[in-house]
Formats: sequence, C-alpha cells, structure tokens
Amino acid sequence: MHAVVLGASTGLLLLVAGLAVVLIVIPKASGSTPLTVLTQSMEPTLPPGTLIVVRPTPIADIHVGDVVTYQIVSGQPAVISHRVVSIASSSDGSRTFVLKGDNNAAPDAQPVTAAQVRGVVWYSVPEVGYVNQLVNGSRSWLIPAVAGVLLAYSAVTVTVGVVSSVRRRRGRAGDRDRGRARDRDRDRRRGRRRGAHSV
Repeated sequence: MHAVVLGASTGLLLLVAGLAVVLIVIPKASGSTPLTVLTQSMEPTLPPGTLIVVRPTPIADIHVGDVVTYQIVSGQPAVISHRVVSIASSSDGSRTFVLKGDNNAAPDAQPVTAAQVRGVVWYSVPEVGYVNQLVNGSRSWLIPAVAGVLLAYSAVTVTVGVVSSVRRRRGRAGDRDRGRARDRDRDRRRGRRRGAHSV
C-alpha cells in the first residue's frame, strides 16, 4: 500500500511539474504566450481545449501554412488563431495576410495587417488549455496552493523516510539483542553440560 501511495504521489508530482514547464517555464523563457483554443474553427488540428503557445515571429518569417494568432482589432486583447492561406505585399514593403480556420468554409472577412499579428503557433498540447485557463484565472491562489501541496508532499516523504529508517534500525538492534541473548543461553547450556561431565 505504501508503494502504491508513493508511486501515485510521485506521478502526481511529475504531472504538476510537467504542466508547470509547459504552461509557465517554456513560454516565459521564450517570450511566448500560452492561449487556449475555445472554438471549433481550427478542428481537427486544434480542437477546443487545446493549449497553444504563440511565439513572437518577425513578419518576414511568416509563411503560407503557418498558424498565426492575431488581434481581431489592433491593440485589443481578443485574438484569433487561424492558418495563413495567402500573403500580399504592397509597394511600400508592408504585408497583409489572408487567414482561414481549417474548419471554416471561407477565409476571414478582413486581411490581417502586421500590427495585428501576435505571433505564430509554436507548439500545442491537446486538452491542456483548460488547465491553462484555470492557472491564468487563478494565479492569486493557485500557485501558492500548488507550492503548499509540494511542500506538504516533501514533508510527508521526509517523515515517512525517517520513520522507516528508525524502524529498520530498531529492528536490527532487536535482532542483535535477540542474537546475543541466544548466544548467552547457548553458552550457559554448554557451561552446564561441561559442569555435568566434570562431576
């Protein structure tokens, strides 16, 4: 039972650590933004609930086929992530992008300008987007709670290890004491036998 509990708690700890890496560490280290797919417009590639990590990308490095996240209205927080289906360049060197959801029949209504582009989808993880929403919406209590759980897990692990070690030592000491007692009894019996023979 102890092994099962230890295995389950270790698995949970590894899961939490993995989610922390995917949701927080990698995006922060690379300047990327984790977002959650909420609509069906990019099915089957990016179904609702998928976590996508959007990395800032130079406009010149965006190509047809890339999934781009852009602001619906420049400067506003609401965004859409759709695939680039064509790129137009104007005489002044600026570029605009025509995007379309994989599951949509028609391209998006308006071409997307460079100012609207937040970046290109770098990687995605199915179903983890809902966890991302929970983390982003609950940072004030979730991170301290996770830290508390990890500290409690560490304390329990250390306590269990110390108790097991003490029990093993006591068991060994008891075995040694019982062994010495047996040796003393055996020596006494031998001594009695010798005394009996000498008579």
